[in-house]
Amino acid sequence: MNDPVGEHAFQCPYCGEGISVVVDTSAAGQAYVEDCEVCCQPIELAFEVDDAGNLAWFSARRCDE
Repeated sequence: MNDPVGEHAFQCPYCGEGISVVVDTSAAGQAYVEDCEVCCQPIELAFEVDDAGNLAWFSARRCDE
């Protein structure tokens, strides 16, 4: 089984800066809002995990859309 906590890199949908978050893949999926470390804008983060415990998909989008 994979480590249930890992880091995932993505680009901020506001400023384009490369940032990363820690994801807990022991849950089937999560959705939450976190501020960009660079421009401080709120980003809606969501992800799902497959049956093997791997990250199936990840989304980082603007909260104003």
